[in-house]
Amino acid sequence: MADMSLENVTKNYLDVLKEIGNIGAGNAMTALSQMLQCKVDMQVPQVRLLEFKDVGELMGGEEQLMVGVYLAVEGDITGSIMFLVQMDSAKHLVNKLMMGMGSEEPGLNEMELSAMKEVSNIITGAYLNSLSMLTNLKIYPSPPALTMDMAGAILSVPAIEFGTIGDNILLIQSQFYDEVEIDGYFILIPDLESYEKILSALGLM
Repeated sequence: MADMSLENVTKNYLDVLKEIGNIGAGNAMTALSQMLQCKVDMQVPQVRLLEFKDVGELMGGEEQLMVGVYLAVEGDITGSIMFLVQMDSAKHLVNKLMMGMGSEEPGLNEMELSAMKEVSNIITGAYLNSLSMLTNLKIYPSPPALTMDMAGAILSVPAIEFGTIGDNILLIQSQFYDEVEIDGYFILIPDLESYEKILSALGLM
């Protein structure tokens, strides 16, 4: 498919990605509830194809303080994955994981950062496993890089890296909650060849 670009992604493909989003989010919630030792509920994930410039706004504005986790993806498909969560949600998550021993200070200290990496590993791992199982493709994530910044600044990294492909990215928004509602944003950015591989593996090409 010569003119394969994100703008040409079929409705079928979006439906399949929603399915992957659902399964991935379900797996992630199960893992998270085991990790936090409490019940975690979730809403059906929203899957959207968006322009980069609109993503920050969806997350509550470019200025919104977020914790972002970035992983490179290798194997049968290549690209990257980002998981973003608002700072207050991240604080809540790590405090829960640390049995209420989280700090009152703004931002995350070293121990909390380490806990957040652990949470992000489990969540991104669950998504990648779902994609891998549905497509029978081998997918290996790199160790996660974690950053705390405003949404606009965090998103500028993949925007520059993938600006050559087009302006659209795939965003899966999962809302999950125990006592507190947490919005997690999951951004999958495969390179173009990988899109074709995913489509082929799913029998859509």
